[in-house]
Amino acid sequence: MTKEHIAEAFKGIQDYICQQLEQADGKAQFQEDLWHREEGGGGRSRILKDGNTLEKGGVGFSAVHGKTPEKILQALSLPPSDFFATGVSIVLHPNNPHVPIIHMNIRYFEMSNGTYWFGGGIDLTPHYVVKEDAQFFHQKLKVHCDTYHPEFYGTFKRWADDYFYIPHRNETRGIGGIFFDHLNESKYGLTKEDIFSFVKATGMLFTELYVPLMKKNSALAFTAVEKQWQKIRRGRYVEFNLVYDKGTKFGLDTNGRTESILMSLPPEASWEYAFQTQTGSKEEATLAQLKKGIDWTNERT
Repeated sequence: MTKEHIAEAFKGIQDYICQQLEQADGKAQFQEDLWHREEGGGGRSRILKDGNTLEKGGVGFSAVHGKTPEKILQALSLPPSDFFATGVSIVLHPNNPHVPIIHMNIRYFEMSNGTYWFGGGIDLTPHYVVKEDAQFFHQKLKVHCDTYHPEFYGTFKRWADDYFYIPHRNETRGIGGIFFDHLNESKYGLTKEDIFSFVKATGMLFTELYVPLMKKNSALAFTAVEKQWQKIRRGRYVEFNLVYDKGTKFGLDTNGRTESILMSLPPEASWEYAFQTQTGSKEEATLAQLKKGIDWTNERT
């Protein structure tokens, strides 16, 4: 299994997800933007906007290579080496505040010294936390993870809780999901082929997780107050992506394409000085559930 084989499989996953999202939205069409990286490699960014459900979304594929930047070598405590990185990254921002934001990423990283690993994950960021939607999302993730290893869901769920966390707000970005990184043959007793199978299946699971939530919530009425709350929550999303997200930092550190790296940002967001939710409001209830360690697979949650 070569890095070229992995990249081609990721391209196929990008194709499938774009087709499914266009069909589910019923209006928006992806526009493809092919790009090349001067230092080596390139990708294809697919962006849609102004759909029936999706206000803005991106499904990007990249495969880049070259000399590993010194900043990354120092962070990983590795000697000078060339790198190859490929992946698919998705962020969708809906029109309706009752439809959640969703993010997914699957990736593969390889160095000329033989070091390699897979990474990825899926997480959900509702503007309003709905218990049944959170349970649906996490239960499907658990079934998926349990198919490959009994420790995957618990470990990767905790990792997502820790990763998608905004320390300066003391809140999680959303209700989490799964997150994994540096996954290779040294862990869990799995082969490289086993891990690649899990990563591919994670990518293919994306529309099974999100399309039902699109259809369920996109027709719900919303108020001006709820729309403004959506913009405030989008602001939190921006804060995380620009301050903490490792994928954003990696892309910028490797001189990636800025437009593709920042496609995850929403079309509109708001920041209100010293904003406070109203006591007893749905907004207050949502903030109370943006915490680590909630077991969404438990019916009593």
